[in-house]
Amino acid sequence: MKEKYDVSGMTCSACQANVQKAVEKLGVHNVNVNLINESMTVDYDTDKLSSKDIIKAITDIGYGASLKADRKKNEDFTLKEKEEMSTQSRLKVSFAFLIPLMYLAMGPMVGLPIPKIFMGNKGAVNYAFVQFLMTIPVIFINRKFFTSGFRGLVKKAPNMDTLVALGASAATAFGVFAIMRMSHAQAFDNIEVIEHYRHNIYFETSAMILTLITLGKYFESRSKGETKTSLKNLMDLAPKTANIIRDDKELTIGVDEIKVGDIIVVRPGEAIPVDGIITEGKSLVDQAAITGESMPVSKKVGDAVISATINKQGSFKFKANRVGEDTTISQIINLVNEANETKAPIARLADKVAGIFVPLVVIIAILTFAFWSLTTRNYEFALNLMIAVLVISCPCALGLATPMAIMVATGKSAELGLLFKNAESLENLHKTNVILLDKTGTITEGKPVVTDVVTNMDEFDFIKLAASLEKYSEHPLSLAITSYANDRNIDLFSITNFESISGRGLSGKISDKIFYAGNINLMKEKNIDILDYEHKAINLSEQGKTSMYFANDKEVLGLIGVQDIEKIDSKDAIKNLRDMGYKIIMLTGDNEKTAEAIRKNLGIDEKYAELLPQNKEKVVRKLQNEGNNITMVGDGINDAPALARADIGIAIGSGTDIAIDSADVILIKNSLLDIVNSIKLSKATIKIIKENLFWAFFYNLILIPLAAGLMYPINGLTLNPMFAAFAMSISSVFVCLNSLRLRNFKAENKKQEKVNIEIKSEENMSELNKMIVKVDGMSCENCAKHVRKALEPLDGIDDVEVNLSNKEAVVKYFGSINEKDVKSAIYDAGYEYKGIEYK
Repeated sequence: MKEKYDVSGMTCSACQANVQKAVEKLGVHNVNVNLINESMTVDYDTDKLSSKDIIKAITDIGYGASLKADRKKNEDFTLKEKEEMSTQSRLKVSFAFLIPLMYLAMGPMVGLPIPKIFMGNKGAVNYAFVQFLMTIPVIFINRKFFTSGFRGLVKKAPNMDTLVALGASAATAFGVFAIMRMSHAQAFDNIEVIEHYRHNIYFETSAMILTLITLGKYFESRSKGETKTSLKNLMDLAPKTANIIRDDKELTIGVDEIKVGDIIVVRPGEAIPVDGIITEGKSLVDQAAITGESMPVSKKVGDAVISATINKQGSFKFKANRVGEDTTISQIINLVNEANETKAPIARLADKVAGIFVPLVVIIAILTFAFWSLTTRNYEFALNLMIAVLVISCPCALGLATPMAIMVATGKSAELGLLFKNAESLENLHKTNVILLDKTGTITEGKPVVTDVVTNMDEFDFIKLAASLEKYSEHPLSLAITSYANDRNIDLFSITNFESISGRGLSGKISDKIFYAGNINLMKEKNIDILDYEHKAINLSEQGKTSMYFANDKEVLGLIGVQDIEKIDSKDAIKNLRDMGYKIIMLTGDNEKTAEAIRKNLGIDEKYAELLPQNKEKVVRKLQNEGNNITMVGDGINDAPALARADIGIAIGSGTDIAIDSADVILIKNSLLDIVNSIKLSKATIKIIKENLFWAFFYNLILIPLAAGLMYPINGLTLNPMFAAFAMSISSVFVCLNSLRLRNFKAENKKQEKVNIEIKSEENMSELNKMIVKVDGMSCENCAKHVRKALEPLDGIDDVEVNLSNKEAVVKYFGSINEKDVKSAIYDAGYEYKGIEYK
C-alpha cells in the first residue's frame, strides 16, 4: 500500500535523512521524503504496519507527521504562504532588536556615542545586561531552532537546528557567564577581569546568528515558492465554475459537480472546464497552455476539447467525457507532483552524506574547542571557533541541491508539454545514446493520405470509381481514398457483390461490370494486364508510398498512391538529435523498400522493417545487450512492451493509454522536437544539480577548516561566528537561485504549419466577419449544396448561404480566410471561382 504523509519540522537534509531512516527501520518497501514539499510517500504492507506506526516513528524523533488529507489543490500554496508570512514576522522582530543591540555592542568600536551608564568599568554590567535583555526577544521569537534542535539531539537525530541551537546557546551562555564574572569582579574592584569580559560578551553573536539564519530561511522559502510558479499557473488555468444544460435549463455549477455525459456551454473568452467532445457549434480554441501550439485550433462538431484551454470565438456545446481527476489538466498536475515526490539517483549521495554530517560536525566542534583551549588557554577564543564551526556547517544547501532543481525542472517541463513521471527519468534521459522511433503515429501522422493519382481516364471519373469500390472497406488505405473523394464532393456509385479478398484487396460490381482494387498480387491472380502501370507503381514504392491498383476484368485503369506522411517537424527533430550525437533507428512494420525510402528521406541512421509488434521489444533487448542505453519513442499498444523494456520510454501524448502508462516521459504536443527539448532539459537539470552539489560540498570543505582555526597558526585568519551565519544563509540562497535558472530554459521552436487562419486582432477573435464568394457554373439546388459542402469544412468558416440567382455564396467566418483555399475548394467541387468581396 502506498500512502502520502505531511511531515512538519524538517529544515535540512539531515532532517530528511533522519525521517527516512526512522521509517525505513520499520521494514517498509520504499520511502521517499521530500524536503521542499515537507511530504513523504511510503510503500508498505498493511498486514505488518499501520499509518499510526509510521506517524509514531516520526514523532518519536521530534518531527510532526499526519496522513495527507484530501484538500484542494491550491491549499498547498496557501500553507506555504502562511509559513513565509510567519518567517517574515520573525525576521521583522529579530531585526527590530538586533539593530539597537549591534549599535550598543559595536558602536564604541567605531566611535559611535552610547549612554554614560554603559561606559567604562562601572557601566560594564549594565552594558552587558541590556544586551542580554535585547537578545532574549530574538531567542524567543526564533525558539523553533532550540525546540527542534535540542529535541533532535535528545532523540539521537540531530539536524541543522541542532547546530544553530548549540551555537547560539553557547554564545548566550558565555554572555551570562561574563555578566556573573563582571558582577563578581566589581565587588572586589578587579579591573582586569572587568576589562577582559567587557569585550567578550557574545550576546550580539547569538542574536546575529539567529537573525541571519532566519533571513536565509525567508529567502529560501521565497525561492521555494518560485519553483512552484509554473505548476500554480497550470492550476489557475482551470475554471472554478461551468455552465451546463440540465432539464433544458442552463445552470452555473462548480467544476467538481460536473458528471460524465453533462452538456456544457462555453462562450467566447471562457476556459473549457473539463475534457469532452463538441456536440453543437464551432470555434477556435487556444490550446497553448496545454499543447504549446502558438495558433488557435479550429474545432467543430465531433472534435475533442481539452480542459483549461481557452475558447477564443463563438459559443459551442460539448459533452463531458473526462471529469475530476481524469481531465488532462488534473493528470498533468498529478504527474508533476508525483515526479517531485520521487528521488533522483544523484540525490542518494547527498542523503548518505547528510545522514552522518551533523553528528560529525558536533564532534569536530567539540574537538576544536578542546584543542584550542588546551593549546592557547584562551577559552573565549576556543568558544568563538567552536560556535563558528557549528554555524558554518548547517547542511541546508546540501539538502536543497537536488529537490530544488527537480521541482523547477518538472514545473518548467509541464509548461512545455513534457511530462516526466519521476525524477529518475528526468536524470537518466541524458544518458541515452540510441533513440528508437516507431514510425506510424510517431514519425508520421498515423493517418494515410492520397498523394498521387495516376490514370489515363478522366481523373474525376477515376476517383469516383475508386472511392466507390473502397467505401465499404474499413482498411486505413480505403479510408484515405474515400476521404479524398469526400473532400472533393464526389458522389459515389452504388456497389453490388462487394467482396473483400484477404491480404490482396477487394472487388465489386458497378452497373453489372466487375472491378478490382488491391495490390499487385491481386492483379496477377486475376490475370489483369499491369504492364502500363507496373513501373509507375515501383517509382511510387521507392518514394515510400503504397500503390493501390484499380482495374476492370482485363486491364489496370489507374493507380492511387497513398502515404502516411511525416509530421511537419520530424525531419528537423531527427537532424537535431543526430547533431547532438545520438544514433537514430526507425522501427516499422512496413516493407523493406518503403521503410528504406522513409529512412533516406528523413536522414535516419538505421531501420528495422517488417517488424511484428512483439519484435520491437526484441530489438530493444538486442541493442541493450550490445551495451547501448536505449530511449524508445512510440504511441501504440504494440509499442508498450518496447517502451517498458527501454531504459527510457517516451510516449506521444495522442497515443493509447497503455503506451502512456508504459512510458517514463509523455510528450503532450505530439511533436518529435519535444524529444530534443526533453533531453536538453534533462542535461540542463543535471548540470544545475551538479553545480549545487559542488557548491554545497566545496563550501563546507573550505569553510569548516577555516572556522576550526586551521589557518590561524599560519596567518592568524579565523572566521567570526556572525560571518559564518551569513555565509551559511547565502549558501542556501545561492542553491535556490541557481536552481531557478532552469525557468529560463528555452525550448526548440516547432516549425509553423501552414495555417489558413490569421488572427488580426483581439476584437476579430470574437466577431463574425462576412464575405461574398462569386461562383460561376451553378444551375440548380444540387449545385448550391455542392458549393456549400465545399466551403463549410474550411477552418474559420461558421456559416455558408448560397444565392443561386446572384451566383454567389455568402460566407460568415472568424478571423481571416486564405483566399487560395476558397478558390481551390470551389474548383475542386467542379465550379468556377470569380473572386471575393468583403463586407
